[in-house]
Amino acid sequence: MTVLSIVILSYNTKDLTVKCIELVIRQYRKELERGEFEVIVVDNASSDASASAISNIKNQISNIKLIENEKNLGFAKGCNIGERAAKGRYMLFLNSDTEVRDRGFLKMMEFLEKNEKVGVLGGKLLNIDGSPQPSAGKFYTLFNLFLMLLGIENFLGIRKSPNKTSRVDWVSGGCMMIKKNLFERLSGFDEKFFMYIEDMELCYRANKLGFLTYFYPDVKVLHKELGSGNRDFAIINIYKGISYFYSKHKSGIEYIIAKFLLVAKAAFLIFIGVIGRSRGLKERYEKALKFSL
Repeated sequence: MTVLSIVILSYNTKDLTVKCIELVIRQYRKELERGEFEVIVVDNASSDASASAISNIKNQISNIKLIENEKNLGFAKGCNIGERAAKGRYMLFLNSDTEVRDRGFLKMMEFLEKNEKVGVLGGKLLNIDGSPQPSAGKFYTLFNLFLMLLGIENFLGIRKSPNKTSRVDWVSGGCMMIKKNLFERLSGFDEKFFMYIEDMELCYRANKLGFLTYFYPDVKVLHKELGSGNRDFAIINIYKGISYFYSKHKSGIEYIIAKFLLVAKAAFLIFIGVIGRSRGLKERYEKALKFSL
């Protein structure tokens, strides 16, 4: 019986994705061969021969599945497609630019098994140099959003990487474990998020149903950030995601204030870009405004 389904989304990260899968196999070969684990790779129409490389691995070991989308559907929708093909009691969403270095997923499942009210569990992500990567945090209330836009969220614990197992508001989708029945009850990730913020929003909805989110540090997963994206793409989609989150979950006045904060930061950085003759900075935040208004 399949206990854990590991869903990896792939988009033009062939070498990173192949290495990610190979390291999962290295740590969990026995579980894969016994059918207790499965790896489901969802390729979002990569143009770098990712699907072919993944197929070569799939043919060498059992319980590796590949789903090929005809176009790039984004993170949220791609993960939902992977989940619908999954058989495991637990789901683990794992970024393609991660490297699994221990067998901590077994302990994460054990933690969820023993704690019925915990619905979502995030694993500790590390930078390539081994330093902790802030991969959990507090929901973006207006005050927390203000701190985030000032760029000081990490210093004040809005985003963090606890050293012990801790209750948090949300965890990163880069290494997120969730009970499959809860994921289905939540109807998965909200597909209106293309990428970014969807992990926080899923934890927010789980919290509204009375389920807790915890951060679990006793697992070692290296994460190369922006392995399948770039800074412009990230900022634009974070702006869009925050705007949508507030329109969906908050009052009208909170939504208006959040939009004001987003516009104020963008306008300030556009001004800095103009006077500093930084065309890239100016255009980046002009796009962010355009796509979030």
